[in-house]
Amino acid sequence: MEGDNAADCGAGNACADNPPGYDEMRTLSELVDAQRRRIAELEKIEKKNAREVLRLHRAIEHERTVGIAKTNREAAKSLAQRERERYMRLVLENSSDIILLLDKNFRFVYCTKVFLGKIGNPDPKYLAGRTFQEVFGRFAEAEITDVLFDLMRGAVSAHSPAEQTAEIGGATERHKYTVVFTPMSGESGANEGVMVHLHDVTVIEKAREMAERASTAKSDFLSNMSHEIRTPLNAIIGMTSIAKSSPSAERKEYCLDRIEDASRHLLGIINDILDMSKIEANKFVLSTVDFNVENMLRKVTDVVNFKVAEKQQNLFVNIDRNIPRVLRGDDQRLAQVITNLLSNAVKFTPESGSIRVDAVPEQDEDARCALLVRVTDTGIGISEEQQARIFSSFEQAESGTSRKFGGTGLGLAISKRIVEMMDGRIWVESEAGKGSTFAFTVRLEKGTGEQRALLEGVGWDTVRVLAVDDDPEILLYFARLAEQLGFACDTAPGGAEALRMIERNGPYDLNFVDWKMPGMDGMELSRKIKEYGADKSVVIMISAAEWSLIEEEAKQAGVGKFLSKPLFPSDLADCIGSCLGKGSLKEERVETEADCFRGLRILLAEDVDINREIVLSLLEPTGLDIDCAENGTQAVAMYAAAPERYAMIFMDVQMPEMDGFEATRRIRALQHPSAAQVPIAAMTANVFKEDIERCLQAGMNDHVGKPIDLDEVLRILRRYLPGAAAPRSPL
Repeated sequence: MEGDNAADCGAGNACADNPPGYDEMRTLSELVDAQRRRIAELEKIEKKNAREVLRLHRAIEHERTVGIAKTNREAAKSLAQRERERYMRLVLENSSDIILLLDKNFRFVYCTKVFLGKIGNPDPKYLAGRTFQEVFGRFAEAEITDVLFDLMRGAVSAHSPAEQTAEIGGATERHKYTVVFTPMSGESGANEGVMVHLHDVTVIEKAREMAERASTAKSDFLSNMSHEIRTPLNAIIGMTSIAKSSPSAERKEYCLDRIEDASRHLLGIINDILDMSKIEANKFVLSTVDFNVENMLRKVTDVVNFKVAEKQQNLFVNIDRNIPRVLRGDDQRLAQVITNLLSNAVKFTPESGSIRVDAVPEQDEDARCALLVRVTDTGIGISEEQQARIFSSFEQAESGTSRKFGGTGLGLAISKRIVEMMDGRIWVESEAGKGSTFAFTVRLEKGTGEQRALLEGVGWDTVRVLAVDDDPEILLYFARLAEQLGFACDTAPGGAEALRMIERNGPYDLNFVDWKMPGMDGMELSRKIKEYGADKSVVIMISAAEWSLIEEEAKQAGVGKFLSKPLFPSDLADCIGSCLGKGSLKEERVETEADCFRGLRILLAEDVDINREIVLSLLEPTGLDIDCAENGTQAVAMYAAAPERYAMIFMDVQMPEMDGFEATRRIRALQHPSAAQVPIAAMTANVFKEDIERCLQAGMNDHVGKPIDLDEVLRILRRYLPGAAAPRSPL
């Protein structure tokens, strides 16, 4: 029972033993515990919910962040796209190139503004949907439009870009464009249209051409200056070498003079380089000084003489005696022009060729003189087409010329400018393969110096001179100088002929003997002359060779003086004066007789001007009247027109149009009675036995070899001309 009571009490029932209020306290405690448990559960739920909320919050935050980022990216992407599109529009709108967009039917979709300007600024809406030919035809000619349209269709068919260069524009202004057609394909590969790009390359082409010309000008200028500078340097180095090896003080002095001349010329060239820019800017001023033409030409020849001797060429200088002794002008510039022409002549003339410089007064006024200078050579010649451009800067006669001969042609352009500044002009007369003549005129003031004789105090009328040279030009030069100074001068083309003249006429006072001659050379002839004339005869050796090379042998042979080629009047006169002293000779001139054929006329058929001149000059003392024909055709025509007019014919063998053999046969075939009887003598350089026999077989009577032997010519004249025993006069 006690147990039951206890259970009842434990069940919460009030017990009598419990203090008052016990049950209420017990119930309250239980409630508190229950509440605590409930709170604990709620806390757990809250914590769980808090964690879930946090998770959800974090998830929401993450989603929100991702969304914002995505939105920002999309917005940024959209903004960048719009910015790119804006710049693309700016590029297209401001592009200087023409860009056209066409659809797959070749109709306009878009074009840049520059194209609108080219076709007259129509409303852009006008272009939409119009065909390429319709719109592009407003920009280019129909023919060009059709060509480009065909090219565009071909590019689309081939699915590959195509390019074409086209000139487009009006008659006054045309532009060159590079046109590129680029097919535009979609994702499927199907054609969606064409982009046409036109780039104006006119300015680029001009700039490229200017750059190429500038580069060429630089190279050519340097090459030309190298050529110009090396020419006097060659003279300086050569003369220095000769002076060092020569034991003669006189020869050393000669070399030093030449070195000084070449050095001054080199200085002038350097000044020319500096002055070239002034010429281009028309700010160049010529320097006016008093100068002597002969001295100026002597300096020029000193510069080129070494090259002349190296190529064994013959150089002649002829100065007309009517040129004023002193002229006023820029002699340095004048020498530069002549040096350039002479250097070119030496360069383009083969070995053993001839070069001649002539200076004559073209016009003579009270205060001014027009000087004409000609440089003639037997070189390669220049065709008419080449002549049209050789005076232009950096031009050669032909492309192979610079490789074979060197040089650039700049010298002729400079020479042209200098001549024009001297109130003159320059030109060329030439034919391919037949040599050239470069000539120019300049107008110069007369100087204050007085004209005087080349040598005073010499009785020229008592001086007897013999000139021996196998070159007819040299003999002609002596003949002209003798006429100018008034002394007697006989000429001989070889040693054997000279000795015959000495035997016939007696010893000469002065004997000018060439060093190198066929047959008997100058050394042997000098020894024989001294044997004939003993101390009364002076032998002067003339040669283009250096005196130091032949001096010892020449002195042993009896040579007293040396004279360098080319010959100058003052050098020759001074040489004569130094041999004779300043007084006149006491010996009387020995009178000789020559053949005279006055009243008779002969026909000379010769195609070379110089050869005709030589024959005319040599035969002038004979009194013969001579008509000249320049080829066989003319000779036959002249004789057929007046057979009785000619007592004899001298016939060259090698002539243009008709040679001497055919001309002789045709003359012999004429019906006139005298045609079969008129004497015909060959005058040719073909001197072999078979050549002479061929002449005789053609109908000729005799043969005269070249170089011409005057004695041989006189022998033939005596043989064939009637009445040869007429009064005689000195040759």
